[in-house]
Amino acid sequence: MVSDVVRLHHRGPSMLIATAGMFVYDDESQYCYFNPNTFETSDQYFLVGVVLGLAIYNSTILDVALPPFAFRKLLASAPIYTGPMISLSRPTATHTLADLAEFRPMLASGLQKLLDFDGDVEATFCRDFVVESDRYGRAIQVPLCPNGEQKPVTNANRAEFVELYVKYLLDTSVSRQFEPFKRGFFSVCGGNALSLFRPEEIELLVRGSDEPLDVSTLRAVAIYDGWKGKEGVEAEPVIAWFWQIFAEAGAREQRTLLSFITGSDRLPAMGATSLIIKISCLGEDTRRFPMARTCFNMLGLYRYRTKENLRSKLWTAVTESEGFGLR
Repeated sequence: MVSDVVRLHHRGPSMLIATAGMFVYDDESQYCYFNPNTFETSDQYFLVGVVLGLAIYNSTILDVALPPFAFRKLLASAPIYTGPMISLSRPTATHTLADLAEFRPMLASGLQKLLDFDGDVEATFCRDFVVESDRYGRAIQVPLCPNGEQKPVTNANRAEFVELYVKYLLDTSVSRQFEPFKRGFFSVCGGNALSLFRPEEIELLVRGSDEPLDVSTLRAVAIYDGWKGKEGVEAEPVIAWFWQIFAEAGAREQRTLLSFITGSDRLPAMGATSLIIKISCLGEDTRRFPMARTCFNMLGLYRYRTKENLRSKLWTAVTESEGFGLR
């Protein structure tokens, strides 16, 4: 199933996404984007695109924190469909300072200050038409135009510099990574149906919703295994304690617990009623901790004797575990 594929490629020290440098992460925006300096092959990015497409196809949430403009860029590059259905107009592929601000707000703020500066730009900033980057500890300069290293940034051409700078960071420098990613995605999600969605709706399908959690709704649709029937579930104190602990937790802790169970702290696009949590009985009271199988949205609980024992072991399991994610 797709969740198995997704989990496989999001875990472990040698897996391709988390540790191979395929993406770069910005701590301020908490978004990630393609790493222009990666050593990974195009096939790896094609595979990530396929997995993303399969996640949509199978209604599986992925914690892939791409900035919103990345989804606009993706839909803008969709293959032209010539079938009988009439598609909506596709978004235009643009690379603006506002796009950069979604991913790297501090850098975008600095460029905006350059545009707004009232003094002599050339004398104050001493910049040429080059991008300076750190490629695995080695500083490099990339010209933004022919002879860019000999073209100073002035009051007259600073808007051109910012435009070329942003386009290089968000488009030109990552074309080797984005093109196979795009092909992989559209190999699964091709056709006219995708053009009926807006970019923000595609993001919602991939990442899920960050709406506040309604624990009562999650409880209403939950299913149980190994608790001796419906009557047995209602008679099990540990079940009532679990939902009480879930409801009593703060918003951040609730999302952490949800991530422990499902692999994502977000709800499906269709809402909480479409997220079925399965709570299984693992046996009698023990010193062991609860366990989760995120591929199946399953939480395993023992029949702990007290609510405090359950609370202690549950939160220890949640906080001391290592989940999945793209960072």
